[in-house]
Amino acid sequence: MATLRNPLGNTIPAFTEHAISVSLPKWADNVGYEEGESRVLNAMQTGYPRFFIHLNIRKLSSILEQKFSIQSEKSLLFPSRQAAEGCRTFLTERDVSSARVVQHCISESLCVFLVLFPETNFSIAKQFWQHTGLGISSRFASHILATLTSSISPPPTPTRTKPMAHRHYSAKPSRTPSSNGSEPLEEADQDQAVYLEQRYGRNLDVAAAKQAKGALRRRIAGVLVRDEGAANGEVEVTQSVRGVTVTEDDVFLFPTGMTAIWTAHQLALDARGARKSVCFGFPYTDTLKVLEKWGPGCHFLGHGLDSSIDELEAILEAEQARNPHEPPILALFTEFPSNPLLRSPDLARLRTLADKYDFLIIVDDSIGNFVNVETLPFADMVVTSLSKIFSGDSNVMGGSLVLNPARRHYTTLRERLFTRYEDTYYDEDAIFMERNSRNFAQRAAQIDANAEHVCDFLHAAQQQQPPSPITEVYYPKWQTAKHYAARRLPGGGFGGLFSLAFASQAAAEAFFDALACDKGPSLGTNFTLACPYTILAHYTELDWAAQYGVPGSLVRISVGLEDTTWLHRVFADALKAAEDAHRSESNAGT
Repeated sequence: MATLRNPLGNTIPAFTEHAISVSLPKWADNVGYEEGESRVLNAMQTGYPRFFIHLNIRKLSSILEQKFSIQSEKSLLFPSRQAAEGCRTFLTERDVSSARVVQHCISESLCVFLVLFPETNFSIAKQFWQHTGLGISSRFASHILATLTSSISPPPTPTRTKPMAHRHYSAKPSRTPSSNGSEPLEEADQDQAVYLEQRYGRNLDVAAAKQAKGALRRRIAGVLVRDEGAANGEVEVTQSVRGVTVTEDDVFLFPTGMTAIWTAHQLALDARGARKSVCFGFPYTDTLKVLEKWGPGCHFLGHGLDSSIDELEAILEAEQARNPHEPPILALFTEFPSNPLLRSPDLARLRTLADKYDFLIIVDDSIGNFVNVETLPFADMVVTSLSKIFSGDSNVMGGSLVLNPARRHYTTLRERLFTRYEDTYYDEDAIFMERNSRNFAQRAAQIDANAEHVCDFLHAAQQQQPPSPITEVYYPKWQTAKHYAARRLPGGGFGGLFSLAFASQAAAEAFFDALACDKGPSLGTNFTLACPYTILAHYTELDWAAQYGVPGSLVRISVGLEDTTWLHRVFADALKAAEDAHRSESNAGT
């Protein structure tokens, strides 16, 4: 029996204060999380940041609520007035008329904005936090807490016995017990956490955030030649590898990938008027929520197949016949490939329709990534979750939006974006993202190779007799393969993500429980990470998801940088467990 790599509730990676994943190592743990079991919730030291409010953010909220709250109000914290007012408007439109915004400044340059509302409306406010990703980051909260503490008491005198950590990066004591019931982390463990996050001293000083953000934008634009010295001003640029002549000025940074998606939709509404959009293919859950909850709604073509484009054409023709003087839709949002079914749309055909009917195309390339596939030539905007493989270290969030200068609405979109864009990407987060992404292309190539090795093994096992417990390997090599191949770059791979469907629930649970890798939310990490995707993303709508080919037993795996021998052994062991469980269930039914 494989031992757990990381116990329930621990951060992934371990000893990482700002980790963006949490260990949910058993199938039952994931169900327990969705059902609110205290066994699971009380063990959680962290969670994915848009779903789980970091303990330091909670602590800061509690402190500020004591100062500003009236009649048991709760709060959410934002880095700017514009973001806070967006949350207040969201609440007001949902009949929370008493929501209000308060600005609190610790210094002239350090302010936080509270949105205060009745405690009973917390779940509504949390929707805005989750769908937009506009809330403050855990590092921002940690910095404010440290500043508040230092204003009350003088800092301790440094000693020569151990090096001082950068005060912005210092880990704070956890007030949550660990999953095994032990006490909070001791001082030595805190030092280890700081060391792991700052290892090798590769971070720039926080004062260099402007340079770090410039390096990130050049890297995302695909114009940077020498990554290692880019943030220090040693810049060498060339023609963009994105397939379109873009520069760093066409790249905009955001605190999360969902912020980039939400902004793309807001930008489209602002620039082109309120009309329905199209969500093409079964997307990551919050993308669809954004299109449904802001503006007049959307047409959902959840299968994302060629037949879905036929449906789209029928919608476009009907809408244009109804109102021939207006574009029939606002924009089409799609992923390339999609999460979790790894389907790739026919971008060329969609582009032809967009040009004919005058709508925007927004592509999310987080799964494919721009070193593997070329999507920008077919899009008006490309959005990316930088939190995934671009970072890899699972310790910082970020997102980007790239405008395509070759598209007809570029000038209008760029002008409108400049009027509404504000840089709320916290400087220290940008520093970590810049450091993590320096070797992005090399890591992506190795992860691609590892994932293909694992998928080839599992796909071969699926074909074997007696029937395998695996019924489908969702991977771009086999799902809508011709469309992925059409956009695949020379030397590009199939990405690091795949999903598995199983012949029985018992087989799925046995496979997942036996899989001896980290297990929790997120993807694109430098280490292999798995989750029962549909349970985590659609637990309250399992039947709805199943209508679009996303079964409740789906297991999604993001392959990492581990040795292929280890990967083969780990997946072979999990497959054996699934085979045994499926065989036992089949025998019991005969």
